[in-house]
Amino acid sequence: MTFVPNSTAVTVEWKKSSRSGGNGDCVEIAAADDLRYVRDSKDPEGPALILSAEAHAAFIAAAAAGEFDLDLI
Repeated sequence: MTFVPNSTAVTVEWKKSSRSGGNGDCVEIAAADDLRYVRDSKDPEGPALILSAEAHAAFIAAAAAGEFDLDLI
């Protein structure tokens, strides 16, 4: 897994989903060239995952298809 230890070291524009609530429990995404960065909005100086655009698109498609749904209930 590739990451940057302090996401403020990356010069990108971080965005939250328009569906995120105002409670601060959000994931933020940024794009630069062919890379996508993902961080926890509660920890803006914390680490950020680095994904290729293709890997990020595959993850989003898999999540939308329910591949990560857990049978917890």
